[in-house]
Amino acid sequence: MNITAQCEHFSREKFVFQGNELLYRFAKPLDYNDEESQKYPLILFLHGAGERGNDNKLQLTHIDKVFCTDEFREKYPCFIIIPQCPEENRWVEVDWNLPSHIQPEKMSSPMKLTVSLLYSTMMHYNIDTQRIYVLGLSMGGYGTWDLITRFPYLFAAAVPVCGGGDETKASKIVDVPVWAFHGAIDKVVPVERTRNMINAIKQNGGTPKYTEYPDLGHLCWNEAFATDELWQWLFSQSK
Repeated sequence: MNITAQCEHFSREKFVFQGNELLYRFAKPLDYNDEESQKYPLILFLHGAGERGNDNKLQLTHIDKVFCTDEFREKYPCFIIIPQCPEENRWVEVDWNLPSHIQPEKMSSPMKLTVSLLYSTMMHYNIDTQRIYVLGLSMGGYGTWDLITRFPYLFAAAVPVCGGGDETKASKIVDVPVWAFHGAIDKVVPVERTRNMINAIKQNGGTPKYTEYPDLGHLCWNEAFATDELWQWLFSQSK
């Protein structure tokens, strides 16, 4: 695996809360100064199933050519948190092969730690709490849907890619700007998982954005993340 050299500038961190540990990578805006008063947005990125582990590196696999470039960091100054889910866990403990699922009553252990990490980071840095964004692909797409339905007041925007959520919770996120992506010929996560979430939000009065790639499968995030239109939209969102 080739992770770009810039990603090595993302600090390797370990968050410990109530005896549990979560590995994560962390980046501050370029030239950030703790003494300055300017506040910056924050991106929380949730990786897919293949990037689980305990090396604090694999979770950068599909996002390094975006977040880790000097061009992105100069154009969109922000904090970035990229936690790593342990191999034996999921961001949301549900079966990905099901046509639908009911949101578990409790968050998974790594997701609980991620939320605690997010709030801790917000307390210790100059973060614009009106511009907290969450993105995720595949397993992380499930995590993205799960987080915004549990904490709709927290996130200014969300980008779930080839994931799925609990459609019965759609009424909670009608006011959360969402841009979802999915490949129409996805053989890993059925495209209906995203279609159904988008339709449920619309039926409850929301106006989410949705891009479906007719000729792409599961790896549609490469196309989604390659367009600057997405990032322009994301960073324009504020609560």
